[in-house]
Amino acid sequence: MIGQFATSKAGHDKGCLYVVVGQEDDFVYLSDGRLKGPDRPKKKRRKHIQPINARVEESLLERLRAGEKVYPEEIKYALKQYLS
Repeated sequence: MIGQFATSKAGHDKGCLYVVVGQEDDFVYLSDGRLKGPDRPKKKRRKHIQPINARVEESLLERLRAGEKVYPEEIKYALKQYLS
């Protein structure tokens, strides 16, 4: 699920688009590159998000899975590319 796009189904951020940057048990960690950067992601239950059948580009995906440094600008760029 890491690297996948998802929208929020519940909470004050309902309808917002995010990238899944981490996961553990019933929780996922989401980043939008703006308010929630990859270094301080939003923790949300899986049932409160709607996964989208699309992923970030391969190089960014590999770095997310390896736990390497990812910059907020890269997340913003990936979201912008998905929306256009």
